[in-house]
Amino acid sequence: MIRVDEIAEGAETRIPATKKHFFKRILLATDFSTASERALEYAASLARHYGSAIYVTHIINVDGYPLVAPELAASSLQKMHVAAEEKLRKLMKSGLLIALPFKAVIQEGSLWPSLEELTKKHEIDLLVVGTHGAGAVRKVLIGSGAEEIFRKATVPVLTVGPSIASDPPYEVEFKNIMFATDFGKSAEREAEYALSLAQEHCARLRLVHVFPHPEAYGESVLALEKERSMAELRELVPAGSELHCKVDFEVAVGEPVEQILRIAHETKADLIVMGAKARKRLAGNVPYTKAYRVVCAAKCPVLTVRS
Repeated sequence: MIRVDEIAEGAETRIPATKKHFFKRILLATDFSTASERALEYAASLARHYGSAIYVTHIINVDGYPLVAPELAASSLQKMHVAAEEKLRKLMKSGLLIALPFKAVIQEGSLWPSLEELTKKHEIDLLVVGTHGAGAVRKVLIGSGAEEIFRKATVPVLTVGPSIASDPPYEVEFKNIMFATDFGKSAEREAEYALSLAQEHCARLRLVHVFPHPEAYGESVLALEKERSMAELRELVPAGSELHCKVDFEVAVGEPVEQILRIAHETKADLIVMGAKARKRLAGNVPYTKAYRVVCAAKCPVLTVRS
């Protein structure tokens, strides 16, 4: 039996050494909400497939006590530590992490700086987080945490949004993966993750680009632009990739979020991969960004790769 304070060092992975991207160490950020519990289910399912170790992490946010007397702040922090430890014990007894190497981590500090420190310290390959997907007003208080993470993290982030209805399998198998790209400067790196996952799972991968303002083009110009975009999509797939997965392409026109969600629904996507533009300022505090809207409305997890 693995104790809360133990983790197997150098946990074995079943991914061949030739794989460019795999998840040996997964960090799950939890606030003990229903959204976080669902995210933990996905983290555990991935860990079983990849032979990963999981770091279940709760950050006690000290930013809310800047003007409190030290003795009162210390008392509050102690109570939060006790409550967090109790919730972690219940989580460990829930069976969600059965047969998996894991470590429970409680740390004080601001959300992202603390997670950044832990990501570097433990050489994390994947961050997993759940989001409540609240509206624009509450987003700053709740949903912004998830978005701040995937806007700043240097490793991929799997976000489990509120629109996912089905439970993950015991050991995840992605069969239909969708990769949405705007051909930004990190498109090749993002595509590598999508291809690597598709090959590992022998999945069908659809690469998608969306023209957001088709009305700005004449019919003939739009046709040429769509043809050019299709060629750019094909260039993202190295020769020989289709030996390990089925790859197809689509260039759509219209509002990007609507089109991404439409195509994900039509292809029965069980994972969406997309880039997330880096933001050093206001990360998570800009309402209704495209990536956040996709995360909140998608019926499957979204893997974001920061540009």
